[in-house]
Amino acid sequence: MTKVLIVEDDLLNRMFYEAVFQQHGFDTRTVDDGARVLDAVDDYAPDLVTMDIQLPHVSGRKLIRKIRRNPATSHIPILAMTAFAGKRDEEEIRRAGADGYLSKPLTIDQLMGQVNTLLGTQQAA
Repeated sequence: MTKVLIVEDDLLNRMFYEAVFQQHGFDTRTVDDGARVLDAVDDYAPDLVTMDIQLPHVSGRKLIRKIRRNPATSHIPILAMTAFAGKRDEEEIRRAGADGYLSKPLTIDQLMGQVNTLLGTQQAA
């Protein structure tokens, strides 16, 4: 089963993403605080990370860079999601190492379309 680590500090968003992924057959874990993300990536070994950019304690951009610098995790696709979306923001987030980018609010079709693209599958269709 494909494993998705959902990094989101907003409870309603976190619950929504978790429900969508589970309905599409994914195994999920959630993290609500930037300080716990790297341990969760190491422990859970996800196939995909969805990363909110505005997190308590450590920014999503910083975490993306750290995941990319670690040889054991650098291959994991990262989908960045933020409500603070502008062209410049997207460029900075992609430079940090995100493979995909979505602006909140987002639709289930947008989310699952990006997941399909990043995983190279149609599992999430």
